Amino acid sequence: MVRAYVGLGANLGAREDTLRRALEILGDEAGVELVAVSSFRETDPVGVVAQPRFVNAVAAVETTLAPGELLDVLLRIERGLGRTRGGTRWGPRVVDLDLLLYGDDVVDEPGLNVPHPRLHERRFALEPLVELEPSAVVPGHGPVSVLLARLD
Repeated sequence: MVRAYVGLGANLGAREDTLRRALEILGDEAGVELVAVSSFRETDPVGVVAQPRFVNAVAAVETTLAPGELLDVLLRIERGLGRTRGGTRWGPRVVDLDLLLYGDDVVDEPGLNVPHPRLHERRFALEPLVELEPSAVVPGHGPVSVLLARLD
């Protein structure tokens, strides 16, 4: 089993309900055990700022799935909850599930980069991650608590 961290976000519709449903589906997935979920927090959008505020959280999971398999699960959950891709990058979305960390692995494959490429600069992901695991380390960047402190 590998400990992985999944970032969750939504800024359209019933945001918190959608995130709770995503967590429920994720926890029911074969090969995935939902271990912990951070508190939900409302955050300002990044990139395209003329859009509704987000609700963000991070979930810790134990998994027997390979990183690509876990990503496939996350994408399937997004589609099942109404996420469509192809709109404005960093634009509004009903749900967003990102594989942030997968153990201490570094993965660089087409369509999959772990740790998440912008994790080290995103407060909306680092704050809930620090809440769950203050000693977590982003490979190539350092401890999440230090990365978060640098954003201040």
